[in-house]
Amino acid sequence: MFVFVCAGCGTELTTPLSQVSLPVHARQKYGNGAQLPVLMESGTFAVDLDPWGGPWRMWEEIDPGEAEARGIYAPVYALSDSTPGASVIAPGDIRGTRLIPEKRGGACCGLDGADGPNLACEACDRPVATRVDDCSLWQAVRLSPDAVRRIPVDGIHAAPLAWAELAEKGEKTPPFEPIATWGGRLGSNHYWSWSPQWEAAAGQALAHLLVASQGQPVKVPGGLTADVFQRALDALLPTGPPKRRAVLAGPGRPSPGAGVDILLVPVHPQTGQTWTPASPTASAYPVPLPLGVWLWLVSPQPYLPVSASGRIPQDVLRDDPLPPIPSHLFRADRGTFQHTLVRLPAVRSPWLRTILENLTQGTSADLF
Repeated sequence: MFVFVCAGCGTELTTPLSQVSLPVHARQKYGNGAQLPVLMESGTFAVDLDPWGGPWRMWEEIDPGEAEARGIYAPVYALSDSTPGASVIAPGDIRGTRLIPEKRGGACCGLDGADGPNLACEACDRPVATRVDDCSLWQAVRLSPDAVRRIPVDGIHAAPLAWAELAEKGEKTPPFEPIATWGGRLGSNHYWSWSPQWEAAAGQALAHLLVASQGQPVKVPGGLTADVFQRALDALLPTGPPKRRAVLAGPGRPSPGAGVDILLVPVHPQTGQTWTPASPTASAYPVPLPLGVWLWLVSPQPYLPVSASGRIPQDVLRDDPLPPIPSHLFRADRGTFQHTLVRLPAVRSPWLRTILENLTQGTSADLF
């Protein structure tokens, strides 16, 4: 457990927190005017190793060698020049700070952090963090790495959960959910859509699936896994044999066996480590998925509500009216896909660079 204190005066700025992995959707911008919930679970923090926010430099101003040293292997619109290593927490876990009104940024419905740190230490007025709660952004506080210090505190130092326990007791992430919108003259509203977390998870996984494909067709398992990935894979990769085979693998699952080229595997939510089989196959490429998404894919929710006439049978879940299903086919998150793909060395291959350029030019808009 740790608390974060002001590097200037030592004032405590957070409640005691334990470290977890940064969620895949941490940088996601979702929809238009959507009211997204809090990013981090209360009592936790995660370190974002990449720079975030201004100042920015355009790609033309950056030497390719510098970009590769930062782990970026393909052109992007601009790169952040801020200090990497911010600690991300839930807004409810911040203490001893005040808002800096003039640092409102270009926000629409809240704070977007565009003007830099907008929270100052109450004791010494040192800017220490950036609160983000604007529409279409996940709500979070980003503690500036050069303005705070992390101090260990007494408490229970529990070891990370074992994979078997996560597989048995881990919380599933439903594939679709109601999305809240900011209230207008008629009050607050919501609509049903694919889960933003699923769209971000698919964006990251799709980038890895393309690399794992080696430019060949890929076949994923049927059902929801196919709904999430197959349409995009068929559109972005060549058709016809031979097809590289992808399967869901992980704790509690049967051994993938021979003839498997790609493994869709969970990421440990505390450590960020990707699951690996006890006897790893050298040729099988592991594609990471957040644990909650992976759990739903390997064990979909049984007894989903279905339409029924007459008396409601005993084994049918009553939900009147039924929740609407999303009005469009699944689309991976464009920003997460691009953020992941440009950081994979394989993107230097001409065929992958072409996919990235088509995405930038908008020719793949119906997939994202």
